[in-house]
Amino acid sequence: MVVDVKNVSVKYLVGDFKDIGIKEYLIQKLTGKYEVKDFWAVNNVSFTLDKGDFLGIIGTNGAGKSTLLKAISGVLRPQKGSLVTKGQISALLELGTGFDGDLTIKENIFFRGALLGYTEKFMIEKYPEIIEFAELEEFEDRKFRQLSSGMKSRIAFSIASLVEPDILILDEVLAVGDGAFRAKSEKKMLDIINNGVTTLFVSHSTAQVRKLCNKVLWLNKGEQVAFGDTKTVCDEYEKYLKSKK
Repeated sequence: MVVDVKNVSVKYLVGDFKDIGIKEYLIQKLTGKYEVKDFWAVNNVSFTLDKGDFLGIIGTNGAGKSTLLKAISGVLRPQKGSLVTKGQISALLELGTGFDGDLTIKENIFFRGALLGYTEKFMIEKYPEIIEFAELEEFEDRKFRQLSSGMKSRIAFSIASLVEPDILILDEVLAVGDGAFRAKSEKKMLDIINNGVTTLFVSHSTAQVRKLCNKVLWLNKGEQVAFGDTKTVCDEYEKYLKSKK
């Protein structure tokens, strides 16, 4: 067992001063309208993954998909439940996360590698492969903030998928970039499956999930609707979407 999630719940505070800003906070305090509420973005979710499993996480906007990935990757701490992961995790959660806009692409690759816990020697060996896969050899000295969203996606995906993690976590990464790179990324995902890397992948495309994943987790408003084999869960999810039209 590589990932073991048991009754995990993650709570946000809605309406505190960090959320609404200090000005609105003071106005609400003075008028007696200030109120902070708990919002359970993920509520009582449980599943397990073995080595080589490729999990697709599906659900409409606000389902809690990204929050769950942040908890599994260690960015957020669950308020309830337990979460165990075994091995090196490489996570691509949000475009631009873990990068410095004032550093060049080359500097950011080594910076990101250091954040993931890899040695300089390892990153020197991997650098040519990463920059070539991203198709950004001509831009290696360009500052990260000057890149297009597609370029940022390509370099982020290249680092996450080429550093040989035990667990790979991807949040909508294959939805960004041009069609050719998406096809190239999907091929890389198939290589990752064959290499036995345990992968968690958020996507709004059930066609993509059907193609890549052997297990699927369906979330709705933070609640776990279903967890199981890809065909069964995707069929039920697509029926649900049609019923909402």
